Amino acid sequence: MTKLTKTFSLSLVAAGLFSSVASAQSIAIINATIHTSTEQGVLEGASVVIDEGKIVAINPESINADTTVDAQGQIVTAGFIGTMNQLGLVEVGAVAGSRDGGDDKASIDFNPSLAFNPRSSLIPYARKGGITQDVIVPNGGESIFAGLASVVDLSGSFDSVNQKQVALVVHLGEKRKGSRAMSMKTLIDKLEGHKSAKKDDKKDPTTEQKILDKVLSGEMPLIASVQRASDIYELVKLKDTFGINLVIHGGDDAVVVADTLAKANVPVIISSMANLPGSFDSMHANLANAGKLEKAGVKVIIGVAGDSSHNVYQLRFDAGNAVSYGMTQQGALNAVTSNIADVFGLNSGAIATGKRANLVMWSNDPFELKSHVSKMWINGEEVSTEARQDKLRERYTTESAMPRAYTK
Repeated sequence: MTKLTKTFSLSLVAAGLFSSVASAQSIAIINATIHTSTEQGVLEGASVVIDEGKIVAINPESINADTTVDAQGQIVTAGFIGTMNQLGLVEVGAVAGSRDGGDDKASIDFNPSLAFNPRSSLIPYARKGGITQDVIVPNGGESIFAGLASVVDLSGSFDSVNQKQVALVVHLGEKRKGSRAMSMKTLIDKLEGHKSAKKDDKKDPTTEQKILDKVLSGEMPLIASVQRASDIYELVKLKDTFGINLVIHGGDDAVVVADTLAKANVPVIISSMANLPGSFDSMHANLANAGKLEKAGVKVIIGVAGDSSHNVYQLRFDAGNAVSYGMTQQGALNAVTSNIADVFGLNSGAIATGKRANLVMWSNDPFELKSHVSKMWINGEEVSTEARQDKLRERYTTESAMPRAYTK
């Protein structure tokens, strides 16, 4: 080995060691108002220590960390979790080549996370809203079975897909052609057919069979996108019949059967901004629905309606709106953190020892318009909240001898 080659090799080793040391840095956040989203509630003047991507201590007697961050009384919460969108699966909605969330042939085994782009320009913008993880879902195709949901983090890493196949998404309810009864029958037939099918031990099960096994065992949630109360009621009966782990998405009429949902332990993913009927299926849409469901004992998840892939940033504002119309402050925080983690089996969504170190430090109440993210950590690593919008602002406001909008 030549001297130059040996030197280069040693440099690579040193770089690798430095990288390992850098990634292993422990961080202590002190003097914070910590909203734990656990039984500990809110801790004033508290500290949290993170190491190796996990929370390792809360309010320890002594702090020994590589880096200390003084929050100076600012609020620290678990990172918010977005749901039911195609973040990282779409760039420009009007450009077909940038849309990977659906396919005409999509069905039970369609897994769009294979196309997830962690470097999408939409992700830094979502981070500005305190979003550290997201449940991405397919928008489906011709089948009522849209495909599989996955959980991703918003670190920008190419290893951002945390968990695949966390839920099966099915689209039910109103149809432009045909009857909603046929959609419900298709779901029932699929579940009954798989349950009664004789297994051939000589053949390996297909991906679809494995998925249906998980759905019928309750291991994998079935997310049903549906609005009308009568459809929701039928789905609750299916939950009892097949023992499935049912989650309602949409549910503008869920308040009509709130007691039934609470008794059956069925969570509801709802938009807190739905205030007018969008169809005959959503006659009970109302800004107070999230609060009403919470009071009835339903586990509520707040999601962003419409083009949530581009607008998941506004999740904190939607949660604040739910509070202004009757939801408790803690209930709204849980609806964008711990409730999502519970439903999808994530080791995040709360500030507790052993949880994933996805944390956000806020300048003030995160549900207030004037507040902003001061610092953010994903998997224990601090990440930037600078987005394309910030760069555009700088470009168009920077003084320069060049024409406006150009920078040197």
